[in-house]
Amino acid sequence: MEPGANREIKKAVEAYWAGKLSAEDLNKAAAEVKKASWNSVKAQGVDFVPSGEFSFYDHVLDHAAAFNVIPKRYVGLGLSPLDVYFAMGRGRQSEGVDVPASEMKKWFDSNYHFVVPEFSEETDFKLNFNKALEEYNEAKAAGITTRPVVLGPISFLILGKAAKGSKPGFQPISLLPKLLPIYAKLLSDLKDAGADWVQIDEPVLVLDSAASLEKEFTSAYAELAPLAPKILLATYFARLDSNLNFVAKLPISGLHIDLDRAPGQLQEVIDAVKNTNIVLSLGLVSGRNIWKTDFDAALKLGKVAVDALGQDRVIVATSSSLLHTPVTLASETKLTPEQKDWFSFATEKAAEVATIAASLSNSQDPKVAAALEANKTSIAARRAFEANSDDTVRKRVAAITPDQLERKSPFAVRKEIQAKHINLPKFPTTTIGSFPQTKEIRLARAKLGKGELTYEQYEEFIKKEIETVVRFQEKIGLDLLVHGEPERNDMVQYFGEQLNGFVFTQNAWVQSYGSRYVRPPIIVSDVSRPGPMTVKWSSYAQSLTNKPMKGMLTGPVTILNWSFPRADVSRELQSKQLALALRDEVVDLEKAGIHAIQVDEPAIREGLPLRRADWDAYLKWAVDSFKLATAGVSDTLQTHSHFCYSDFDDIFPSIQRLDADVISIEASKADMKLLNTFKHYGYSNQIGPGVYDIHSPRVPGEQEIKDRVKAMLDILPDSLLFVNPDCGLKTRGWKETEASLVNLVNGAKWARENYA
Repeated sequence: MEPGANREIKKAVEAYWAGKLSAEDLNKAAAEVKKASWNSVKAQGVDFVPSGEFSFYDHVLDHAAAFNVIPKRYVGLGLSPLDVYFAMGRGRQSEGVDVPASEMKKWFDSNYHFVVPEFSEETDFKLNFNKALEEYNEAKAAGITTRPVVLGPISFLILGKAAKGSKPGFQPISLLPKLLPIYAKLLSDLKDAGADWVQIDEPVLVLDSAASLEKEFTSAYAELAPLAPKILLATYFARLDSNLNFVAKLPISGLHIDLDRAPGQLQEVIDAVKNTNIVLSLGLVSGRNIWKTDFDAALKLGKVAVDALGQDRVIVATSSSLLHTPVTLASETKLTPEQKDWFSFATEKAAEVATIAASLSNSQDPKVAAALEANKTSIAARRAFEANSDDTVRKRVAAITPDQLERKSPFAVRKEIQAKHINLPKFPTTTIGSFPQTKEIRLARAKLGKGELTYEQYEEFIKKEIETVVRFQEKIGLDLLVHGEPERNDMVQYFGEQLNGFVFTQNAWVQSYGSRYVRPPIIVSDVSRPGPMTVKWSSYAQSLTNKPMKGMLTGPVTILNWSFPRADVSRELQSKQLALALRDEVVDLEKAGIHAIQVDEPAIREGLPLRRADWDAYLKWAVDSFKLATAGVSDTLQTHSHFCYSDFDDIFPSIQRLDADVISIEASKADMKLLNTFKHYGYSNQIGPGVYDIHSPRVPGEQEIKDRVKAMLDILPDSLLFVNPDCGLKTRGWKETEASLVNLVNGAKWARENYA
């Protein structure tokens, strides 16, 4: 669901959290955004307008709240249902209530984070509210007939986790018989209200693990189908593969497939459903990128389906929800006409769906013919631009050798050299990089953009901010310092703005989690580094202190995954171009006297293909890209990397192959379960599992941090442990940051005294 063309929901939610907006006014703001979104989609000519996708925080969290999947720690606190909902998403520490946030994970292979549902044998499913029905009726009252969207029962359970304290071996999927009657009630109420279709999302069907769930899918949909409106079963982000064998036998009326990510599956899906009554929904318009759809290519695929099934059994759609794309190109006034003609955001994608559908229906509307001709011109112009390449960059990538991927000495040797060179204490403390981006910082950046500050004035302001951060870290006793990144607008955009090959938008915001939105840069051509990007500020920060200072970079795979990448060349090529640019930066930082450099790769796990058969190729170039970026330095330089919200079990050998001297990982929300993976594989490099959750404003107590450090030392060798937060502190306020880091430092001091 769109957040509003100007992020109205983000602003309203944050005003509610700050006590500046009532719950009633928050709901009014939501109603306005929902109505505007439905009207916008309808105005583009789309037949099936989705509803039920709106969220204040996260659609999976909405589902958990609706189905009463509310962990006990959030019950009985005297909070309203809305505040319980927000406490689950972001934690709460006010008015005598102190509860941490629930765990978050990445939504499949996207940068969107969902709140992980917690299930146990005691989970008491009931329908606290029927969100799908409420929004269907809300749209109906506004004169818009919609197709409600609901997360499917099996995906809901599979994406969740066993609650802490569950019996050994408990699996959430075992709760399916208890859950289905609640789904039956939800769906039958929709049918009674007049809904003709309902879209039930079962994205787990594109995973290898779904092959073991045939029995569950068969029984679930046999029970639900007779009671529900016509069911469109939606899959996205990858191919169905062998799961198609049982999906085609389900009692469903429609099946949606992603032909943006997996166009090769079309014929086998057609063959599987041809002798059924299943309508096929074709995801021909990408829900994941911002490139204008090539109508000729889309129509070619669409005609294959129409010729095989007939027009009445083919629906045209986006490949997935448009959650992952910005709202509209209409807000972009600074792109050149040539650049603007390359792109298509959510509103424009809806129009593309309508045009493709009309063409496949043999429409004689001159507007459709004009749209097809205009698209042909646009695509030809883009292809002409894409034909240009930077020979210097391409030749440098082609000349990469295996030696460039390896440090001069193995870790055991480097560790001893670095211990003498950097001289950190046992259980060294550090942060992940960013410090709070205050209103003053954002205002100064805005004034610079408007010409109200000269660049010299802005630089002086940034210097003062960096000095404030450095002095604060010295005061509280952190060991390995950072400069706080006040000059950076975003950990990807900041680098993209200093590299050749990117373009940027004004308002192309995309939700990452909760009220956190990002504005991904767009890679449009070969990437190179015109000059140093971070050396100036890291060197300045190091000049202020005798303590070691970490240089802070975003890694090549993360810049790639958190940008909108090119579609005309491979992700591998783009990643290696980025790696070479970063390699030059790492070398320059070392030459400037920086002795520790963190190259963050929080998205390396996120980029893993959803099908295991595709893993090895991705992991090879992804790991090689990181090593290419970091291996050009001497043994004295300590390389760090950071990972967040990642399941490492399946890719642990690749994590080891990165060969970073120190890695930091999100661990606080995951009850330290990640550490057992590291123990199991015998990880030998240094590691800093996060001791507290920075995505919540809640301040961890000193004892809480001591308990976490103790739990870590039960699993990890004390010689390898760093003590740090889960992630960067950009989104936090100074008051909570100071209190949390003081407790962190005290926890490390306690560990030194007790584990000497």
